[in-house]
Amino acid sequence: MNSWQKSADLAGRVLLVILFLLAGISKIGGYAGTQAYMQSAGVPGALLPLVILTEIGGSVLVVLGLWTRLAAFLLAGFSLLAGVIFHHGVGNEIQQLMLLKDISIAGGFLVLVAHGAGPWSVDARRGR
Repeated sequence: MNSWQKSADLAGRVLLVILFLLAGISKIGGYAGTQAYMQSAGVPGALLPLVILTEIGGSVLVVLGLWTRLAAFLLAGFSLLAGVIFHHGVGNEIQQLMLLKDISIAGGFLVLVAHGAGPWSVDARRGR
């Protein structure tokens, strides 16, 4: 694998998770509002710490390339679940686009599940 492919692997991992990293951080600052929004959709607000951990922790693991396949699998599931719960508005074009975004992101994570993080990763250094 040449250096541009290695760079693309790393850049792709960063670009794929930046949404989750920033969203997780913003949920810390807007904890009460996020919790209320979750509850309005029927999701227990007590799950918010797990959501934040998934978004931030999963993002960091994917960028580092540590336990990449597991983290990517969990984030793919998270994306699909969030899309179904929060963006199911039939007939609402914006909600349909948001659902498709979540499905597309899950697809990117599943590519990571299938292929791993690439050579510039902790997983590669550990021989996984």
